[in-house]
Amino acid sequence: MKLSLGPLQYFWPRERTFAFYREAIHWPLDIVYLGETVCSKRRELRTADWLALAGELAASGKQVVLSTLALIEAESELSVLDRQVSHGGFWIEANDLSAVQLCREKGRPFVAGPSLNVYNHRALAMLAEDGLRRWVPGVEQGRALIGELADACIAGGGAMPELEVTAWGRLPLSYSARCFTARALDVPKDQCGFRCIEHPDGMPLATREGRPFLRINGISVQGEEITDLGPELPELRALGVDILRLYPQAAGMEAVVRHFDAARASVVAPARIGQRNGYWHGEPGMRTTA
Repeated sequence: MKLSLGPLQYFWPRERTFAFYREAIHWPLDIVYLGETVCSKRRELRTADWLALAGELAASGKQVVLSTLALIEAESELSVLDRQVSHGGFWIEANDLSAVQLCREKGRPFVAGPSLNVYNHRALAMLAEDGLRRWVPGVEQGRALIGELADACIAGGGAMPELEVTAWGRLPLSYSARCFTARALDVPKDQCGFRCIEHPDGMPLATREGRPFLRINGISVQGEEITDLGPELPELRALGVDILRLYPQAAGMEAVVRHFDAARASVVAPARIGQRNGYWHGEPGMRTTA
């Protein structure tokens, strides 16, 4: 079972981002995803910078995948996407069907990201014809649905692509053309002042009763809980999961990676250090008490 570092969901300063990934070179990771997936206005790193980082990480022996935006709205964003796909040196994580189309046209292998919304084995088969090599299920897709899709792929005479499941991190629940951070700060989206950079793990949102509820992250809304599928490793193995995705966080990421590295080498499931993922078990994603 491999470990991947998912794409950075937040907006960090340029030097902090470079430092984070240069530290990650020394962590026991097999795959690293690089690139902006949330907002094209986050330009501390340009495409050339991401590609330079990709080269450094690849030289250390890690597989590098270039991640694309989950919501493409402008020609300029399509231009960046075309540059990522045309580079040809790395796989692409397609988080929008525009990326799938470009990968198909240029013959590039790709990963179906969690925002691509794949819910049946026929969709997987069609994407495989386009160059799909790996599938990251949506955050609300649990073991039952994934198992059904795997069985259907085999029954239909096809093969299941590599399966990568989010094992750690805050789950991206939605994306919108509206910027929630700008809205929360009562500023226009086009005059946001890049305020996301002030919230390295997203902006906390509480209920009226003061209970932690969500995280606002630009055009994305995340769950408040840091989900942890470590204790479910035995059933992940039984399901045929190939890769555990760990989403970056502002502090303590190396310890998280090493925790999962030790867990994958053990026959004993680790203790839970985050929160239980209700979606995985076919339950509500968040439990509340009266």
